[in-house]
Amino acid sequence: MITYEPFWKTLRASAESTYTLINRHHISSSTIDKLRKNKPLNTTTINDLCRIFNCNVSEIMTYHPSDEDQLL
Repeated sequence: MITYEPFWKTLRASAESTYTLINRHHISSSTIDKLRKNKPLNTTTINDLCRIFNCNVSEIMTYHPSDEDQLL
C-alpha cells in the first residue's frame, strides 16, 4: 500500500501549509483529502508536490506491503 506519511513530515518541515497549497499553489482540497486518506493520486499531482517542496518522490510517498492490497 502506498502511504503519504512522508508528505506530512515534509509539509511540517516546510514553510507551506495545507492553506498555502490550496490557495497559492492551486492544489485542490480533494487532493489534500486523498493525501489524508492514502487514496490514489496521479503522477502529475505527485510531480507538482515534488516541485513545490523541491524534493524527491520518497519525501512525498512510500510503499508498505499490505494484506489489504488488491490481488494481482
